[in-house]
Amino acid sequence: MKKTIISSLFALLVLAACENKLDINPQGSLTEGVIEINETWVGQQLISAYAMLDGNPGYFWAPASNWTLGDVASDDFYKGTTISDQPPLNEIERYAPNTTNIYLIRKWQAIYEGIYRCNQTLNSISMAIENGVEESKLKPLGAEARFLRGHYHLEAKKIWNNIPYISETTVEAVPNDVDVWPNIEDDLKYAVDNLPDTQDDAGRPTSWVAKAYLAKAHMFQNDLDAAGPILDDVINNGPFSLVTNYHDNFNGEKDNNSESVFAVQNSVNDGGDGYINGNRGNRLNHPYAADAPGGGCCGFFQPSQNLVNAYKTDENGLPYLDTFNDEDVKSDQGVPSDQAFAPYEGTLDPRLDWTVGRRGIEYLGWGPMPGMRWVRDQANGGPYVAKKHEVLKSQEGTISAAGLPQYNAINTPLIRYSDVLLWRAEVHVENDQLPQAMELVNQVRRRAANPNGFVMNADGTPAANYFIKEYTEFPSKEYAEKAVRFERRLELASEGHRFFDLVRWGIAESVLNAYVSAEQDQRVYLKGATFVSGTNSYYPIPLEAINTSRGVLKQNPGY
Repeated sequence: MKKTIISSLFALLVLAACENKLDINPQGSLTEGVIEINETWVGQQLISAYAMLDGNPGYFWAPASNWTLGDVASDDFYKGTTISDQPPLNEIERYAPNTTNIYLIRKWQAIYEGIYRCNQTLNSISMAIENGVEESKLKPLGAEARFLRGHYHLEAKKIWNNIPYISETTVEAVPNDVDVWPNIEDDLKYAVDNLPDTQDDAGRPTSWVAKAYLAKAHMFQNDLDAAGPILDDVINNGPFSLVTNYHDNFNGEKDNNSESVFAVQNSVNDGGDGYINGNRGNRLNHPYAADAPGGGCCGFFQPSQNLVNAYKTDENGLPYLDTFNDEDVKSDQGVPSDQAFAPYEGTLDPRLDWTVGRRGIEYLGWGPMPGMRWVRDQANGGPYVAKKHEVLKSQEGTISAAGLPQYNAINTPLIRYSDVLLWRAEVHVENDQLPQAMELVNQVRRRAANPNGFVMNADGTPAANYFIKEYTEFPSKEYAEKAVRFERRLELASEGHRFFDLVRWGIAESVLNAYVSAEQDQRVYLKGATFVSGTNSYYPIPLEAINTSRGVLKQNPGY
């Protein structure tokens, strides 16, 4: 579906965003009598709704990966680059975004533009049926539109909590003081019931994808009992499985593999503008060097020392659940690239070096990461660079855009199968089913332990001292809970989940304030930063949205 999005959008300029997404009449009147409302037109409108999955036209301010609101706001990543670059991200990193923050404005606009396009599709379906098109031909398209509407509202809900639900019959601004979870669930349940089990286009949802999303909605409501049976169905009967090698999830040549539940379909070199669908949300997040992937732009999104420390393993090949941050993994902080440096020799989880670029460790065929020379400002953003969204050297100009290396065709994963397994492990822990939880965690660790999937040196030897083993017991519910949550961090780091996980687990305040306390001497811009549970658990509603609604929307508490 990657190229289909591009070829169809030019025919859909009529669908450009209105200036007021919350105060518009149903849109059938815009096209009635001008365009034939039939199955083809409905399909084109649906493609326009898919096009908003990548956050465009929000550009890098509304990334589908949520690297800004989900990772930089957590203990996993620094903003990176220099302190003066993109100051609105400094606010997010310090848990103090204001109501005019451009990242929040663009994210809101992107999400509600996606909802607007879903609703246009649904209104066109009603009109097409009135015009004599068979309902059976349109029902699957309506199910896709409702799935996407559920996705967009779920994204908004986890970011802002108090949001308006906008349906195809909405004719005026809607208050945001009503619980919209039932509406989100209704959309996803409709998708479960009316989507096919398989799709010809890999980027389109199936009933199995909708079930995974419905389970996600329950997980974010802490309704684990409702999530459990749905997750069991997806795990036991669905089409998904872990791929053999961890990095295959971030290799553009292996997009839409068996582990990809739902992903944004990025594309380059496809006959369009060359880059417009090419992972634009991550275009700033490349090493700051011309000889690195991305061609020297722009040094954002740098992994934290805290995250790197989490990948240390003990004598049993297990993580240090409580003491991981007591001692740092050795880094080249302050060591120029032309001076000698030997990487950390202790044991590590191999997923570290697929997630983080460390000096002296092979970087996707680009050679050993050279350290300071690839980092824009080590004193500000630390010594590490991100890795999951970067192309292999052998893919330069093919998976990355020819002449525009900041853009690439690596899909943005929204839900992976490992995500599903670890959600189910959480439910098992809550129900004191500790052996079952351990087995699911071990499935994820077993894949990570596959030596064929390790980062290797040019001579074929492992790039670091990788040592990872499975758990042999979960001795208590408290231990099991820590182990499952820790595994999610190790497995899903840099995929935009961390902040939202900490909030839904109710531990964001304790974890993030401890993180700031440990980091502020080295990352001085964190001095004085404080996370307050409740206020900082959700972002402020953009002032622009409140003004556009003529005051119908109310601001989140504390802002």
